[in-house]
Amino acid sequence: MRTTLEFDAPAAIDWGALEPYDTFLFRRIGDRGSWVLGVGVHRVVETPARMAGEGPSDWRFGVVSYAYRTRLEPLRSRLPDELGYPPAFWFVPEFVFAYDGRTLLGHALPGGEGAMRSLVLSLFREPTDGSPASLHGWRTRTSKQRYLTQCERLMEHIHRGDIYEVNLCITRETTAFGWDPCKGFQQLYAHTDAPYAGFFRLGERYALCASPERFLSVDGRDLIAQPMKGTRPRYADPGMDAQAAEELRTDAKERAENIMALDVMRHDLAKVASSRSVHVKELCGIRSVPRVHQMISTVTARLADEVDPYEAVLAAFPMASMTGAPKFRAMQLIDEVEDQNRGLYSGTMGYFAPDGTADLNVVIRTVFYNVRSGKASIVTGSALTAMCDPEQEWSECALKANSVIEALQ
Repeated sequence: MRTTLEFDAPAAIDWGALEPYDTFLFRRIGDRGSWVLGVGVHRVVETPARMAGEGPSDWRFGVVSYAYRTRLEPLRSRLPDELGYPPAFWFVPEFVFAYDGRTLLGHALPGGEGAMRSLVLSLFREPTDGSPASLHGWRTRTSKQRYLTQCERLMEHIHRGDIYEVNLCITRETTAFGWDPCKGFQQLYAHTDAPYAGFFRLGERYALCASPERFLSVDGRDLIAQPMKGTRPRYADPGMDAQAAEELRTDAKERAENIMALDVMRHDLAKVASSRSVHVKELCGIRSVPRVHQMISTVTARLADEVDPYEAVLAAFPMASMTGAPKFRAMQLIDEVEDQNRGLYSGTMGYFAPDGTADLNVVIRTVFYNVRSGKASIVTGSALTAMCDPEQEWSECALKANSVIEALQ
């Protein structure tokens, strides 16, 4: 059993204090004004699901990469994952910190209270180094002409009814030996206000995530999924900004993309939900973060008896908003066409708590960085449908990438 201690609400976080730890995972749950942080590895676990005969439940933090789809469906990746993320990685942390907007609780393993107090002193304070951690020299792996050719190929499948929607992604990359990812996340987190942000380290690999999208939330037997499709830029002028949000809300093409992703999610959750419990709570709502407006729908469900919450994660993975419809055929075509192995991008990072709650995001708007190679990359995508304009889809990929790049300047 863990020892739980209460600490003063943190005014700031010095992410550099986590540098001595080879593994940690932070997740913000913005709609609840809360966050959780798992630090260090007590033990690695195969799955966050509870095993038969297991003792009291403990916190489990982890990630599932897009590559995990090959364990769920007869699919294979054409290209290697250059960053080397495992298909899935789950761990029980040494220390867990949970902040609900009012109270900061620290949870330590037996005998770890002193070390946790020391970590609190160095972690929850103003950063000692406030200098910027910029990344420059970004280049696009896929040329615009090649991207338009890829769009043309995929839209041929759409026009003959093979698929109805597919998410096509491109990579921007640079090299920056000695870059400080902890300082980088400090900037990204402060400047994007991303509701489902995350910061993950696994050895030499870092993922700095400014995600605006929730994949799945669990509260006991209740599930919430929030597929997101549709993006518009923000403007400093209030009138132009309001107009952009309204244009997004009424755009027939964006609504069609969102509803298709929603329908796939409803179908996926129905596989693990109790009868007639899957409902659409919100259709094509608009959420605004500092740099973009987003269109989000919300679907709720209740887990069927004897179904573990992690089964719901796997039933809906990879998420509809990052694949297409029908999902399996869309994933086949993605593997054939894209110029990168997505790795952790399009995957999820999150946690399962002992009280039966869990929250998992969609890994988008993310900087991936490898300390040893010095390589940094950002993958962005957009949905292709029969109504889309490939030129505009190229611009949407750039808009999403720039929302991250500019936050790091």
